[in-house]
Amino acid sequence: MAKAQPRSGIRQYLKRWNAPFAGYLFIAPWLIGFLVLQLWPIIQSFYLSFTEYSLLEAPQWIGTKNFEAIANDRLFYNSLKVTFTYVLASVPLKLAAALGVAMLLSRAIRGISLYRTVIYLPSLIGGSLAVAVLWKNIFGIDGFINKLGVVIGITPKNWIGSPETAIWTLILLTCWQFGSAMIIFLAGLKQIPSELYEASSVDGASKFRQFFMITLPMLSPVILFNLIMGIINSFQAFTSAYIVTNGGPINSTEVYALFLYNKAFGSLEMGYASALAWILLVIVSIFTLANFLASKYWVFYESETGSGK
Repeated sequence: MAKAQPRSGIRQYLKRWNAPFAGYLFIAPWLIGFLVLQLWPIIQSFYLSFTEYSLLEAPQWIGTKNFEAIANDRLFYNSLKVTFTYVLASVPLKLAAALGVAMLLSRAIRGISLYRTVIYLPSLIGGSLAVAVLWKNIFGIDGFINKLGVVIGITPKNWIGSPETAIWTLILLTCWQFGSAMIIFLAGLKQIPSELYEASSVDGASKFRQFFMITLPMLSPVILFNLIMGIINSFQAFTSAYIVTNGGPINSTEVYALFLYNKAFGSLEMGYASALAWILLVIVSIFTLANFLASKYWVFYESETGSGK
């Protein structure tokens, strides 16, 4: 019996050790990928932001000179202006389109699954190069939009080649890709208790009043999620600007990500581009934090009613 106790203790120790080990073993592929493909590049980019690096030579430490150069770069401020215009216009329009279509598709009508699939299709292919090329052809001087305009008596316009309209073609492309936000809104609408609408109807509330007093408050957590994800994705927009307009005309569509790309792979200023990347991180973090802080004033959580808040 004296010998059995140590063996039993060893077995229990091994069991306790094997339990977390198995968990770590299962997450090892993701953990290795995160450390090698995400965390290490982040650390490298932070170091490179304080260096002069052209890919052809070893990085040379220059301190904060990259950030000082950015502060005096006219194109940097232009890219910020273009990006803020893009974000402030595309995000609300995309959310409004997604919510409006989600409300239409939440109705119990025949063939609704087919309608949802068809409307969601553009979002499946929306980020591809092929769609960007197609969009460029549609809004080109000889594109479909101008041909349609001629039919109805509108003078053809170079939508992509004009500084006043080029950015709006990119915004329209983004708004067209509302499928992901629509699906999330649709799931949120399904979670709203029908009893709320029935009770408000008995009290004589109109559909308009129901939308503002029931639908929007109950959907506010979903709206917050889609808002934050939309802002993050819009600040990182690249493909459409690169393919459709390539930043032109006259840098009117050179969004921040495209400006960063041109510095990194056009001018081979990797240190400068790394500094731009960290500035973008700070900007997105500020916007995200601001939304979270402001959410306590307009986001309604159903659980709060039960806790007396």
